[in-house]
Amino acid sequence: MAKDDHINQQILRELTLDGRVSNLELAERIGLSPSACLRRVQELERDGVITGYRAVLDRQALGVGFVTYIGVGLSEHSKAAQEGFERAMQAAPEVVECHNITGTIEYLLRVECADLPSYKKFHTDVLGVTPHVNALTTYVVMGSPKDLRN
Repeated sequence: MAKDDHINQQILRELTLDGRVSNLELAERIGLSPSACLRRVQELERDGVITGYRAVLDRQALGVGFVTYIGVGLSEHSKAAQEGFERAMQAAPEVVECHNITGTIEYLLRVECADLPSYKKFHTDVLGVTPHVNALTTYVVMGSPKDLRN
């Protein structure tokens, strides 16, 4: 079975929207028998297309009210500088995404904090002391009209 056929795409779309949907309900939504649907889902899991299931959290309920994306430039472009920066971001609970990117900066971070004062503390106490951080550009998220993670 092709990983990217139309039925598999429908299965993946439905599971992305609701990973806890029962096999019976999923089969009904897709228009397959429950056994055929289960076989396809299991094959997608075996093939590594579906790598896991997760809970989608309400960030507001967890006290996260301030979300930013931060562009980070490093003053040194060595492997050691990058590895050091990545270790520091792994250790920072506020950093929920860290992407090494191309362009005029090296990294793009998604940072989630309770509020502006807690963001300032992260900015000062984490980014402000991380070696080789040379440039920071912060983009405050004011709304997310499309966010497939939710």
